Amino acid sequence: MRRSLTNIRRLAFSCLFTLLLSQAAVAKESINGVRLWRAPDSTRIVFDLSGPIKHNLFTLDNPRRIVVDIEDVELAASVSTLSLGETPIADIRTGVRNGRDLRVVFDLRSPVGSSSFVLARHGEKSDRLVIDLSDANARPASEPAREIVLDAISGHRDIVIAIDAGHGGEDPGAIGPSRIYEKDVVLDISRQLAKIIDATPGYRAELIRTGDYALALKKRRDLARQKRADLFVSVHADAFKHTSARGASVFALNPHGRRATSETARYLAQRENEADLIGGVGSVSLSDKDEMLAGMLLDLSMTATLSSSLQVGDEVLRAIGSMAALHKHQVEQADFAVLRSPDMPSLLVETGFISNPGEAKRLSTPSYRRQMAEKIFSGIQNYFNHTPPPGTLIAARKNGAGGFGEHIIVHGDTLSDIAKRYNVSVSDILSLNGLSNTVIQVGQRLKIPST
Repeated sequence: MRRSLTNIRRLAFSCLFTLLLSQAAVAKESINGVRLWRAPDSTRIVFDLSGPIKHNLFTLDNPRRIVVDIEDVELAASVSTLSLGETPIADIRTGVRNGRDLRVVFDLRSPVGSSSFVLARHGEKSDRLVIDLSDANARPASEPAREIVLDAISGHRDIVIAIDAGHGGEDPGAIGPSRIYEKDVVLDISRQLAKIIDATPGYRAELIRTGDYALALKKRRDLARQKRADLFVSVHADAFKHTSARGASVFALNPHGRRATSETARYLAQRENEADLIGGVGSVSLSDKDEMLAGMLLDLSMTATLSSSLQVGDEVLRAIGSMAALHKHQVEQADFAVLRSPDMPSLLVETGFISNPGEAKRLSTPSYRRQMAEKIFSGIQNYFNHTPPPGTLIAARKNGAGGFGEHIIVHGDTLSDIAKRYNVSVSDILSLNGLSNTVIQVGQRLKIPST
């Protein structure tokens, strides 16, 4: 009887062990979501994973296609809903390989460069497999800076403002009530700001992010430098640990090794510097130099531009403060990676806390975004009216050269604001334009006298 019970136990253990082995053998990771992002010169496909995976990417010709084999994974999401219209991808096909693996085939319309990498779980983001396809005609990152464009009549160049809408693509930024995304809010504000700048003679806007896609923090700075920007402005609407936090802020860089000017500044810089990890576009680094040496070099080269950053930041903060609550009444400083440009004044503007229900509601309103853009430019313009870069139309006007300019009326303009912006009198504008009163209309063109 005892031997019989022992045999039964052995049999039961054997069956249980076999069952566990069987379950382990069939256990697979799964792809729970698939997304596609289109940038001006590349396409990114992201697979959300239940856990770590191994994969292999290779290319085939006749017909042209890219193949990705993913080991021990099953597809629990659909690829048929992805919008392929503006991409080099003609079709995406999937199938089971070797009874266990997943094969994904990208049929191509045109040649592309390809790369892939896996992102480990980070915060609320699951493990991800990222496939990057770069257009064959994309310009290299080392493209030389564009030539300075001179006005054909005046012979003077525009002041160039690089506008960087924070986050994008895989990285939504802060998420407020009713699922309002920071990346969408700041892209709209940035576009509004660009329109206002381009409508002002002597200024030109350059949008760093033009759509919903991710850009590495270093690439944002590099693009601004390629465009020979006189000022770099990164636009954000972040979140804080407490929903009671409120108010707009303006930040300049606090060079490497120095403490942030407040706990909020330190916290926000840490969050913003994680954008590359969330968006899957690399990691924050100055270069391949030793970190301490790189910090010393940055401190030395930043001395010339940091003072300008603080001055223009003070003007922007003052202008914003005329229409919105301020979190701090002085320009704060922290080690924001996106501001590490030693040869270009750089600001980060937090237009409000999207984690605050009241501010999130205002930031979701087109009119408020427009007003925020107007005030940001008002501060920028006040700064450059006093310290314009040499060779620019604004500098020529300040020195009494260049005749008159032209201003196109936009929503919210008043003659008194325009006069202040160009450092002229209302009566001079009225006289030059033959106006008998101060009534103006959107789209109207006004001649602006030189100062």
